[in-house]
Amino acid sequence: MTTKKLTIMATLTATALIIFIIEAQIPLPIAIPGAKLGLANAVTLFALFYGSGDGSSSGSRKNANLRTVDAFMVLICRIILGAVFTARFTAFIYSLAGGLLAFAAQAVMKKILTNKQIWACGAVGAVFHNIGQITAAAIITRTPAIAAYLPLLTIAGIITGVVTGLIAQFTLARISAWK
Repeated sequence: MTTKKLTIMATLTATALIIFIIEAQIPLPIAIPGAKLGLANAVTLFALFYGSGDGSSSGSRKNANLRTVDAFMVLICRIILGAVFTARFTAFIYSLAGGLLAFAAQAVMKKILTNKQIWACGAVGAVFHNIGQITAAAIITRTPAIAAYLPLLTIAGIITGVVTGLIAQFTLARISAWK
């Protein structure tokens, strides 16, 4: 791994962590348990698509392109550090379950989408994140009825997923324009 790639990954992890911590302090005006904006996912999407599909593998970024495993490491580091810095260790399990399932879905979507369709990848990831969290919650609490929240979380997830996807998409487009 090059120093440049390591620096990019560390910066993305720190950015996602800061967003996650700030977002954890902001109460949402909706009464759906577990609902949040998930803005840190924009950083994960950015990392997943950074250097792919737009001809950006040439020039000075050649050695800095992030692979899927690099984006995965950014996600895992953010989840672990987020649990440590917010002291919400029970939320760690929910974040991990949702994050792993969302990332798996997004990694598959990356293979069929372009950098102009990251918004769709964000929506799919948000839905799978909600499925992962609800599944973990149902197992941990032994309350399968908690799945009743899934339709509402799915609607909220699609909306917020599109937003985070658009943030990543526009950021990637700006960076590509700087080359």
